[in-house]
Order: sequence, then C-alpha cells, then structure tokens
Amino acid sequence: MSTPVAQAATEPAEARGLTRDGIRLLIHAEGRVEHTVFRDLGRHLGPGDLLVVNTSATLPAAVDGYRADGSPVTVHFATRIDAETWVLELRHADGTPGPVDGVRRFEAVRFPGTGCGMALLLDPYPVEHAPQRLWKARITVPQARVETFLAERGRPITYAYLRERWPLTAYQTVFARDEGSAEMPSAGRPFTNELVVDLITRGVAVAPIVLHTGVSSQDVGEPPLREWFNVPEHTADLVRQARRVIAVGTTVTRALESAVRPDGEIAAARGWTDLLLGPGRPARVVDGIISGLHAPEATHLLLLEAVVGPAVVRRAYDEALAEGYLWHEFGDSSLLLP
Repeated sequence: MSTPVAQAATEPAEARGLTRDGIRLLIHAEGRVEHTVFRDLGRHLGPGDLLVVNTSATLPAAVDGYRADGSPVTVHFATRIDAETWVLELRHADGTPGPVDGVRRFEAVRFPGTGCGMALLLDPYPVEHAPQRLWKARITVPQARVETFLAERGRPITYAYLRERWPLTAYQTVFARDEGSAEMPSAGRPFTNELVVDLITRGVAVAPIVLHTGVSSQDVGEPPLREWFNVPEHTADLVRQARRVIAVGTTVTRALESAVRPDGEIAAARGWTDLLLGPGRPARVVDGIISGLHAPEATHLLLLEAVVGPAVVRRAYDEALAEGYLWHEFGDSSLLLP
C-alpha cells in the first residue's frame, strides 16, 4: 500500500464546507465494509459498548528559533520530561521535509526577541537512536512555565501537506481537557457535542484516559517513543464491565493496553509507556478502534493490526484508497471491528 499525495487532507473539514462529524466514515464490521458519514456512528454502536477517549489537549508546540550560526529553524516541543527539560526536534524553517542535520550536543538554539530564552541541546533522545532526530534539551524562558511560553509564542505543529496554517482551535477535540500533546490525538476530532449526546442516548458509555502524544515518527520509521499516560480507576472499571471496548484512536489503545496487568485484567495506571503493540503483543482489552487514515508505512498500522488483525486493516485501507478517502489529521475516519 502507498498513499497517493492527492488523498492527503490539506485543510480541516470546516474549510471544505463540512461539519466535523460530516467527514466520511468507513466501517468494517462482521466481515462487511460500509461507507457512511461520521455523524451516523451511533447506528453501529449500542448498549454495552464503551467508547474510550483521550482528553489530552494539543499544545502550540512549534516555535521559531535560530541556531548559533544564525540559520532559522522551527523547534518542535515533543515531550515534557520535567519543568525545565523537554524533548525537542529541529525542523527546517522553509518547510523542507525531515529534521535538521548536523545538530550537535550542547548547541544552543535561541528564541527570537530580547530576553525570550533558549534551548540547550543536551543529549540525543533516546540515546540509541541514529540518526539523532530528537534531543533532550534544557529550556530557559522568562515565563514561569514552558507551557506559558508556548501559549504566547507557539503555534500548532504542521507538515508540508497542509495548504496553510490553522489556529490552535482546529487542533483541539471536544474532549480536550489536559494540556500536553505535541500533536492532536486526531481520532477524536470528528466528534461533536451533538454526536456525543446521540451516542449516550443510544446507551453507549464514554470514558476518559490521558495520553500525551509526541511528534510523528514517520520521517525515519521509528517505533513509538515513550509517552505519558493515565488510566483512571473509573475507566478501568467501565472497561471490565463493557460488552465491547472501542478505543478512539491509537493513543487510547496504547494507554489502555499499557494498563493491562500480567493476568490480562486492566487496572488503574499512570506513568510512562513504551509499549509497542503488534504481532508479538496483540490487544487484550480493546475490541475495536476508531482511527483516521494514515500513511501505510506508519508504525501505528501494526497497532491497528494488533486490535483487528492484518486482514481487516488491509481490506479497510484498500477500500479507502479505492474510494478516495482523505488521509492525515484533517482527513476521513474509520471504525474497525474484528
């Protein structure tokens, strides 16, 4: 499988004259494929089904910077380690794809403006990855919190397939409550308040988790990096009681499966996860998944296969390609059930 460039969503649904829940929805269930719109999701779910959603909010995590030689870069704030230490990625300011080459340890990247601070690159992150794309850095800014600095100076992370920049509100889901994601947990984007009410009136339960997403790893085909997550006790209780557990996105799947104990039961859990789902580690508590459509070479397709199996993923993606579904965070969606 390969993704035609023409099928990349270059703008949000609203800019295409649609509501968020008006995008296309591909459903694979009971061995059949159906094409519908996202607002009709409730027709395929019912009493006993549990939707688990990610309440992580997207940060304006892209900031302009300058290297020591004066060359401009775009700094992506990927992951917060502690109050002053973050994982960063340096990208080309002119939009050239891929990370900046030739980055060195202890290089200082300064933010424009008098007294606006700097990032001191300490070590590659993780150390064993080569070439070095991500860096652990100490951040010095005049604001009390780096998140405040980002709110004042940052913008959403974007990639070359988008036609223009969009405001941060375009990158927040209706579930967003807990700031911390470098990039939007995009599977939740098509939900609207009206759709959530419709689902609840049909007997579908909704429960939260948090997983703060890092930056995309598709440039070098890396496995997902460590991410911070929280599965609260009441969500774990609902998962144990549900007829079917439907994860809204790969982030939710990773969080729930990271909370599964060795005996196969889920329990409340929080912390850092480096879980990689795939052929060697199938899903144990997630029964189905709502997901956007992403580049077939992306490693998270292995996660989809861990939930519904490779045959379902292959058929769904073949159908999506044939029917001209749109890819990426502003694209169309799918509901995959084994």
